Amino acid sequence: MAILTAIVPDEMAGMRLDQVLSELFSDYSRSKLQTWVKSGRVKVNGELLKGRAKIDGGEQIELDAEPETVLECEAENIPLDIIFEDEAFLIVNKPAGLVVHPGAGNWTGTLQNALLYYDESLNVLPRAGIIHRIDKDTSGLLMVAKTLQAHHSLSDQLQERTIEREYLAIARGWMTAGGTIEEPIGRHPHDRIRYTVREDGKEAVTHYRIVQRFKRHSFIRVKLETGRTHQIRVHMAHLKYPLIGDPVYGGNFKMPADCSKALEIQLRAFKRQALHAAKLGLIHPVSDEYMEWEQELPEDMQALLQALADNDAE
Repeated sequence: MAILTAIVPDEMAGMRLDQVLSELFSDYSRSKLQTWVKSGRVKVNGELLKGRAKIDGGEQIELDAEPETVLECEAENIPLDIIFEDEAFLIVNKPAGLVVHPGAGNWTGTLQNALLYYDESLNVLPRAGIIHRIDKDTSGLLMVAKTLQAHHSLSDQLQERTIEREYLAIARGWMTAGGTIEEPIGRHPHDRIRYTVREDGKEAVTHYRIVQRFKRHSFIRVKLETGRTHQIRVHMAHLKYPLIGDPVYGGNFKMPADCSKALEIQLRAFKRQALHAAKLGLIHPVSDEYMEWEQELPEDMQALLQALADNDAE
C-alpha cells in the first residue's frame, strides 16, 4: 500500500472530487480512482466523501493507492547503465538507439522491458516507474521511480517545473549569442510524426547558451523549462539552427564549405540528432534533499566535437 497526498489547487474549486482525482493522480484510470473512492481509500481533509462531492480548493487529499500490474510488458535482459540507485528511485544513463517505452513499431527491446528484468517489482508502477522520456536517438539521464510515493513526488516535481534538466547539443550554424525561445509547440498539420511551432500549440520554453563556436557549427547547453515532445529539436530548427544529424528536423544534408576530409567522414557517419541529456537535478522524494547528476558526452558526440575543432585548426 502507498499513501499519496496532494493539495487541491485553488483553480480546481467547484470541481467534483472524482474530476479532481483524475487530474491530480493521472497515472491511474478514472474507474480505478472511482473504485478507491467507493471503498474508502480516499480522504479529503481526513473525511470520506462521495465522488460527486464538490471541492472548494485547498483541501488535502490522501489516496491509499493499491499496487497492481498496470501494463503488460515483457521483461527482457537488456544491459542498463545505472549511475545512482536507492530505495526510492534510480537514475539511468540511456544510450542513443534505445526506445524508452513500448509503442507503435517498438513493442520490445525498450528501456521499460529492461527495467522489468532488472527489478520485477516495478511492474506495479506506471511504465515501470519511468517518469519522463527522451527520444530514441537522444542519449543521457532519465529518472525512474521504484515506489508509488516516489513516482508521485517526482511526477509532481516535473509538472511543477522544479526538475533541473540540461542538455548538450551540436547545432548547424554559427550562433552569435544564447537566448530563450518561447514558442508554442503542437503536431505538424500534415505530418503526424513531426511537431512544429504553432499558435495553438502547448506552451514551450527553451533556454540555450553557447559553450563553443566553430566555423559553421555551435556547441550549446540547453535548459528545458517545459517538456514538450521534440522540444529542443523543434525550437532549434525554428531558429534555423537544426541539430546535426537530426533526421526529422535537420532538412536536407549539405556538406559545409571548408570542410576537411576527417570532418566530412564524421558528419556523414553521424546518423542521430546530436543531443545528450547531460544534467538532472531533483528533490529526493523521501529525504527532501536536493540531488544532482551530470553525465559526460557519449563517444560519438565527443568525436564529432574533436573533428569540428581539428577542422577549425587547419
